[in-house]
Amino acid sequence: MKFLTVAAFATIAQLASAHTTVGWVFVNGKEQGRGDVVPGGYIRKPNNNDPVKDVKSGDITCNTSKGPNTKNVNVKAGDEVTVEWFHDNRGDDIIADSHKGPVQVYIAPAQTNGKGNVWVKIASDAYSNGVWATDKLIKNKGKHSFKVPNVAGGDYIVRAEIIALHEGNRVGGAQFYPSCIQFKVAGGSGKLPAGIALPGAYSQNDPGILYDVYQQPLKPYTAPGGPVLIKG
Repeated sequence: MKFLTVAAFATIAQLASAHTTVGWVFVNGKEQGRGDVVPGGYIRKPNNNDPVKDVKSGDITCNTSKGPNTKNVNVKAGDEVTVEWFHDNRGDDIIADSHKGPVQVYIAPAQTNGKGNVWVKIASDAYSNGVWATDKLIKNKGKHSFKVPNVAGGDYIVRAEIIALHEGNRVGGAQFYPSCIQFKVAGGSGKLPAGIALPGAYSQNDPGILYDVYQQPLKPYTAPGGPVLIKG
């Protein structure tokens, strides 16, 4: 009985530390201030840090955010951007270490509000050499970096995403943590290629979503959403 009680408490504690969202952005190493302030921030803040479970839900786009915030992060093509994930408070456990999965980044023109085949993947880290992207994220205290691609100047939405696969061995078990950040890009001249729709491109049966992280040996893993289409 004592063992069960301890195990139960451990499970509860793990679940309590599981959920995550983005709170800060750095540009070339310089923090841009807290972004999830409403109004006055640059992150489209969700109602909470809970995951999205239904890939067909509109929440798969930018979580439960109510729409645009009032500011943008100013960047140039080629800048290094770092997003910082957190649980409830900065310095908390970022996400439970059982929540293995990829960390990805998409970009879309702000004028689309994320509707249609507009999401272009610009960064993706999944699994290599026995290490998941979420393991790296935890080790790096919630920070994940990517380069701003060469896109035409203007306003964009950047969608950072964690997919937690600890329950991905069953349909509907994967957990999605999308977080949308508003950027104003200067100095670029490139054109975005055609993207994917979110919701629309992900399926509960995709091999990168319906995936058992506990199987031995692990099958080769490819994150959903297709390849990175444009890099910084």
